[in-house]
Amino acid sequence: MKTLVKTFAAAALIAVSTFAMAAAGPGSKSEKANVNLSTADLALDHYVAVTTAGESAGVEQLFAEDFNQKFQASNAQSHGRSEIVKFLKKQKGEKLNCTVSTDILEESADYMVAKVTLKFENFTKRDLVTLERVGNDWKVSQSINSYK
Repeated sequence: MKTLVKTFAAAALIAVSTFAMAAAGPGSKSEKANVNLSTADLALDHYVAVTTAGESAGVEQLFAEDFNQKFQASNAQSHGRSEIVKFLKKQKGEKLNCTVSTDILEESADYMVAKVTLKFENFTKRDLVTLERVGNDWKVSQSINSYK
């Protein structure tokens, strides 16, 4: 009888812990984590990590509400914040096979314009990124991409 009680108690404990872990959801801690975006340099570094190294923490926090991304190519395209955030979340953990360099083109107390260059084997992608101070944090407000 004691063995039967211990078995039921163990099964109940396993069930409760399983339900508790399932309620938290997979990846809920990392995706909701706050990222330090207190300086333009930190925000730019996080933007590069999100777009090239598959970082998913703080994606929503990184982009301004009116964020817009444009692709300068034969068929120019434009995407809003929600499309880009959704795309980047799907790319979680995916690392691009390229070398990355950043250059600050213009900087003031409230905004920064930087050029992020991604060199792949057969082409180069250039990303002009505009960051602006929003309250105490820096946010990416615009991105213009071109390919060569």
